[in-house]
Amino acid sequence: MSLVTLSDVLQPALRDGYAVGGLVTLGWEDMRAFVAAAEAEDCPVILQAGPGCRAHTPLPVLGKMFRHLAEAASVPVVAHLDHGYTYEECVEALDCGFTSLMFDGSRKALDQNIEETARIAQMAHDAGISCEGEIGFVGYSGGESSNGTDPAEAGRFARETGVDAMAISVGNVHLQQNKEGGLDEKRVAEIQAATSVPLVIHGGSGVPVEQRQRLAKGTSICKFNIGTELRMAFGAALRDAVNKDPDRFDRAEILKDTHDPIVAATRPVLRNLKG
Repeated sequence: MSLVTLSDVLQPALRDGYAVGGLVTLGWEDMRAFVAAAEAEDCPVILQAGPGCRAHTPLPVLGKMFRHLAEAASVPVVAHLDHGYTYEECVEALDCGFTSLMFDGSRKALDQNIEETARIAQMAHDAGISCEGEIGFVGYSGGESSNGTDPAEAGRFARETGVDAMAISVGNVHLQQNKEGGLDEKRVAEIQAATSVPLVIHGGSGVPVEQRQRLAKGTSICKFNIGTELRMAFGAALRDAVNKDPDRFDRAEILKDTHDPIVAATRPVLRNLKG
């Protein structure tokens, strides 16, 4: 296959009743394992570079890594900027070969969020790539509180920005380490009634697997972002690799031992979204 845009994978998901995993990457080891898992499950995958990833590795490097993996993959791969906070950051990601820009104006007033997101969506579309926006605010476990998405505002946001996907706040929380929460399905239905744009759930690690499966199949939620769940799996695999041989010091050898466990952890995440 080759590198594709977010719309290329979300529109078939919307039509056929499934969702695609937006997998939060932090480095070469996890992104390579994510693509291997997607190939094993024969499904598309969205590689996401969020703020933490970008603080560790510059966008020009990430763009080349994503593209290298995509061009060799047997399944569609999206190179996605996650939580871009400025126009300039989105421009840089576009210039670095990303095929999808997520602009996060969710902390801003509605009118400002619409205006700035629309500008970035137009830039993305002019370049032949996709744009995701966020309406409402998805909070953080142990940090900022959420501000739930208003369905009427969501409808207006979708119409006036022209985004290809819309992240919503319906009980989801970033960085949640357990699955004790759940999404407000009534609010999801109300938002879905207000727009035909594919919906996105950030903080998908905190959503019970059964609910992910059901909503992927039965609603216009077409993308679940999964980060914490797989970062925890990577941390466990890395600890095992280090502890296996206390005298081993070559990090390439140590990190190599994380590959198979991360593929194994990722495969059911992707499989459960396929409907």
